[in-house]
Amino acid sequence: MLKRKSSRDRFLKITVHTILILGAITMLFPFFWMVSTSFKTQSEISENTTALFPHAIHFKNYVDAWKTSASSGFGRYFINTIFVAVTTTIGQLFLSSLAAYAFAFFSFKYKEKIFLILLGTMMIPQQALLVPDYIILYRLGWLDTYAALIIPWICSAFSIFLMRQFFRGIPKELFEAATIDGCTKLGFYFRILLPLSIPVMLTSGMFTFLGSWNSFIWPLIVTNSPKLRVIQVGLSNFAQAEGTQWGLLMAASTFCTVPLIIMYFFVQKRFIQGIATSGMKE
Repeated sequence: MLKRKSSRDRFLKITVHTILILGAITMLFPFFWMVSTSFKTQSEISENTTALFPHAIHFKNYVDAWKTSASSGFGRYFINTIFVAVTTTIGQLFLSSLAAYAFAFFSFKYKEKIFLILLGTMMIPQQALLVPDYIILYRLGWLDTYAALIIPWICSAFSIFLMRQFFRGIPKELFEAATIDGCTKLGFYFRILLPLSIPVMLTSGMFTFLGSWNSFIWPLIVTNSPKLRVIQVGLSNFAQAEGTQWGLLMAASTFCTVPLIIMYFFVQKRFIQGIATSGMKE
């Protein structure tokens, strides 16, 4: 009986791992093909577009892609993207954590109803909000400014939900003890809550940074000046200009993606911990 159960558990484990490995390969293959193609010559790509590996490693595509993109202001796009992504992330972490702190530790009238309404906004497609958001920014005079790229995204219902779930796992006795010792509400937030919440803050920050870095439609709509373009808009223009030069296009796409991968490896452990410890809690 034990032997049969052990065999069944082993078979189940092998099946699960096989499915996970196949899923990982499916997810990673487009990135692998992008990097592989970026090292191929144009003639090699034209001869065999399905070859997985280049005949030889050619860095010329990266040099040419950087020179071409630099002449069209790609360096400026990188700076804009980093500034917008970092500013948005910092603002969202601060404001969302304050809101989550209120929902997790304080009691006030209609708290649960307000939180349900907040969660309900997550079901509204972003495309449905483009026109009203654009009109609001137009009336504020913020179109074609950094404010249009940053202000609408410095708070997120998803981040509030994620942090609230994590904060509810922190014993309220800790809050009560700090209050008895004379610690103010903001003092507890800065001195105790935030240091304990590094995993969920990194997780939320990672999602926010990724979303801002990969944003395309919104920056395309609210900005017109080349000096305000972000990297995804610049990459789209580069693709239109160099659409047949697959090696250059894949090289440009690679050095736009690599910073995110490097950042993820630095925060990977805390990111997974933040996800694992932010589950549902009633």
